[in-house]
Amino acid sequence: MSGSYLSEDEVSAARAHELVESGSAWLLDVREAHEWEAGHAPAAHHIPLYEIESRQHELPEDQQILVVCLSGGRSRLVTDALNRADYPTANVAGGMFAWQASGAPVVRDDGSPGAVA
Repeated sequence: MSGSYLSEDEVSAARAHELVESGSAWLLDVREAHEWEAGHAPAAHHIPLYEIESRQHELPEDQQILVVCLSGGRSRLVTDALNRADYPTANVAGGMFAWQASGAPVVRDDGSPGAVA
């Protein structure tokens, strides 16, 4: 895998939002379906934690991956596993709670305002 990737394995929610908005990172949301449906980042890709192994082929190998969950615990597990598999991955510190608190948007699938749940 080549390219310019983050040197750290954790980023703030505000920095994650900047990277995703600029097209410099691919945001992976690993929360459960009901959490996703309540609200998620507009550009996020949803693969629940329990499906990561079977859906690993959907992950980009040539782009920085930022992993988010509700508060940062599940995403840390996924970040560590993907880093061991040589994916350029960083955890979003504080998860969707921090994402929302930073002022970054949270939406439902239809584009209406969402909530972190």
